[in-house]
Amino acid sequence: MKLRQLEIALQRCAGYEKPRVAWEQYQTPATLAARLLYDAFMNGDIEGKTICDLGCGTGILAIGAALLGARAVLAVDLDPAAIVTARENATLLGTDVECIVADIAGADASGLAERIGPCDTVVMNPPFGAQKQNVHADRPFIDCALAIAPVTYGIFNAGSTPFVEAYIRGRGTVTGRVSGSFPIKRSFAFHTKDVQEIAVEIIRIARTGSASFRADKENPV
Repeated sequence: MKLRQLEIALQRCAGYEKPRVAWEQYQTPATLAARLLYDAFMNGDIEGKTICDLGCGTGILAIGAALLGARAVLAVDLDPAAIVTARENATLLGTDVECIVADIAGADASGLAERIGPCDTVVMNPPFGAQKQNVHADRPFIDCALAIAPVTYGIFNAGSTPFVEAYIRGRGTVTGRVSGSFPIKRSFAFHTKDVQEIAVEIIRIARTGSASFRADKENPV
């Protein structure tokens, strides 16, 4: 499947019916999802691999990985409604994706790595921490990714690479970065534009040695 074909297929995925601002529920654009996945595919990190989509939302990254020939795909999100939509999207696109409800940053975090089990590659669009109550919300996602997979592809705010490098020091290294754009459509009352373009970067992380869940205080930045 070519990049453009993947984009067209992923455009069929339904988004959030009732997005929640506290969870930063913005549908990952098909173009950006396809860019991340195709980059991973070209690096040999998708086809024939076991993939986990952390914070999957309505499943676009997980489904795209399945379309690119992943051997098995697991999608994880804390929102039961989003998981329902992810399952519907997977069926719509004829893919086999296992979906589970779990809170990566909350009560489920301590045992989540064991529940998920090891995989080859993590793909994720973690919350950026734009809401006051979500500051550093991406850290538990990075921790979980390092615990379960040797390779991770994540979407972060532009300019996040130095933070990520500092946060994973001793546990992983940034081995690739691709710039991109995340168009956010008017979804909440505080939005003042029909579409707000957010500069982002797709970061590839390679784990070094073993990793496990750690509290923020053990990972000062």
